[in-house]
Order: sequence, then structure tokens, then C-alpha cells
Amino acid sequence: ALDPLSTSVFMGGAAVAWQLLSPHSWLKCSLLECCNMKDTLNLSVIKMDLERKVFGQHLAIQIVLRALSANMHSKRPRKPLVMSFHGWTGTGKSFVSTIIAKNLYQLNIPRRRFVHHFSTALHFPHLSHVHLYKEQLQNWIKGNVSACPRSLFIFSEMDQMPHGLIDSIMPFLGYHEEIDGVYYGKAIFLFLNNAGGDKITEIALDYWRRLKRREDIPVKKLQSLLSEEIFRNRNSGFFHSQLIQKNLIDYFIPFLPLEYKHVKESQGKGPWGCWWAEDEDLIAEIALAMTDYPNEERLYSSKGCKTVASRVTL
Repeated sequence: ALDPLSTSVFMGGAAVAWQLLSPHSWLKCSLLECCNMKDTLNLSVIKMDLERKVFGQHLAIQIVLRALSANMHSKRPRKPLVMSFHGWTGTGKSFVSTIIAKNLYQLNIPRRRFVHHFSTALHFPHLSHVHLYKEQLQNWIKGNVSACPRSLFIFSEMDQMPHGLIDSIMPFLGYHEEIDGVYYGKAIFLFLNNAGGDKITEIALDYWRRLKRREDIPVKKLQSLLSEEIFRNRNSGFFHSQLIQKNLIDYFIPFLPLEYKHVKESQGKGPWGCWWAEDEDLIAEIALAMTDYPNEERLYSSKGCKTVASRVTL
């Protein structure tokens, strides 16, 4: 018979072995790199995260939560979830994509492996290499989804992407059971765009001038206008894109321009990498200085809070 100490060691070793052999155990994911094949995205937690940390973007939050909920509740989605974020710089597009990534993969090791961020300026800098980029992008997506069906792909600076490049991934975004034995339905694609920001601001400003609340802006109408705008806009990576023509982008998500109250609300909370002083007068002064559009009303901040740190140190 085993003595109590030996029994404890044996039981402890068995527990560790079980954790390492279990495909989705916390220990295996901590020590190794495991794919989150079993969906663990807690929608109530991500809802709380978005509502607590993101300011002035009620439309974006609503649509993102609805999209994630529909995708996560399907055992085998018919197509990948594809969302395109649109709005001025500094309105929270990158920040929301970061919140999604952190909630999808809470541990750093799997997040580094299964969340893929493409920067146009960094990864696709030369127009003359578009054909090479297309091949590389297709191989990269196919290889990573093969390794982990629940992969997250984030494309930033879409307004700078060479025309036609993003259409190279069109086969992966459609309604296919499998492509060459690879199932893409659990993958998530996020596109981050400054393109469309002027149209969003134009509509928001029109509502404000007519004394209507920004909360009453109709989402479906705005999404339809965004789709048309970026399809026709030469300063958009979706210019005449087949992804739009074939309706493969599931959601066009508007990020509204930030008003004075939203910039001020963010003090101390740190959205979009902002840092604030604790002095209320200084906070108000900086927030007021950052609401610079349009020239007459000075209602919105044209840069969100991306330049806050430099203003605080002056």
C-alpha cells in the first residue's frame, strides 16, 4: 500500500498528466501553444469590457456583440465572421479589435500564435509586389486556419492597401463546407478602415444640427451607405472589391466621431493608449482643444485621443 505522501505525489502527478493530455486544459495552454478549438468567448465579459472601456461608440458595440453572439452560438458557422470597422483615426477601431483578441485568447502564448495582425504599411508596402503578396497571404491564411480553425485575422490601414489585394482571400470568406480539406467557418476577419469616416461624420453632424440624438442614427442605413462609399472610394482597399460585390463582408461597422464629452470621459481609463493627468481643469482644457471639427461648431475631435500624451506633457 502507498503511504499518504506517496499517494499525494501520485495523485498530483496524475492530475498534471491529465491536464497536459487534455486538449483544452488551462495548464497545457499555459505551458504549450494550444488552439482554442472549444469556444470559450464569454459574451457577457466582452460586453462589460466594451461598455466600460469604449466611449461614444454605442453603434459599434451593439453590432460587434450581435455579430460575435451569432457566430459563437453556431456549432459550425457556414462562413467566417467578417467585420469591417470604419471611422476617423482615434475613434477606437484598433482598441475594439484588441478587446476581441484578448477575450478570444486570454493567455498571451496562444494569442501570439492564433491572432494575426497585418499592417499594410509593414506587410504590403510595394505596389509592384502585389502578385507576390496575394500568394503569400493565401498561403498564410490557409496554413494558420489549418493549424487553428478559430484564428483571428486583423487587417489595419485598409485604406492604404493596394487595390485588388484583399480580393485574393475571397475564396476563404465564402459559403464553403471546406476548401482543400480546410474548414474556415470558425475564423474571424477584421478590417480596419479610415475610409468612410467622412461619410459617418457627415451623417452624425447632420443629426446634431437637426437636434437629433446620435443614438437615433439608423444602423442599417448607415451600413448600406458605408458599403457604397468604400466600394466607390479610390482611397479604400475595397475599391471595386469583389468582397463587397459578392456580399462577403457581414458587417460594416461605423465608429462615430468623438464629441467633447467622450474625449473627457476617457480620462484615466486609457482607451486607445491615452494617458491623462488627474487635474480636472487640465483634462477639460485638453479635451476642449481636441474638439476641432468643423471649424464653426468645433463639435468633434478629428484625431480622437491619439495626441493626448503629447498635449499633457506640454
